[in-house]
Amino acid sequence: MTNARALAKALTDKGESVLTNGTDTHMVMWDLRPHDLTGSKVEKVLEEIGITVNKNSLVGDKSAVNPGGIRLGTPALTTRGFLESDMVKIADWCIDAVAISKRVQETSGKQLANFVQGISSDA
Repeated sequence: MTNARALAKALTDKGESVLTNGTDTHMVMWDLRPHDLTGSKVEKVLEEIGITVNKNSLVGDKSAVNPGGIRLGTPALTTRGFLESDMVKIADWCIDAVAISKRVQETSGKQLANFVQGISSDA
């Protein structure tokens, strides 16, 4: 749980919206709606850079098809020896994935199928 708290803190310190302002479990729920992105899109970008997350519906979402967030779990990181200090770097990579997602969405539009195609053509 220490790594999850460190990851939640790293994201909130960077101005990100995390449900419950942190975590009481091994998971962090990150709200991507302020970025005008869906969890599905950021999940795809993170997947491309080797970070596995799950898209997740959040309270207030209009449709589970377009979830507003992602769920970040830390047990696999902890098992592999990651420390609290490593969570800051992971948060940075997640923020980079949001920037990439925004850039791809600007050129490909909001449809997920077009977005996925746009990921591979993003330089």
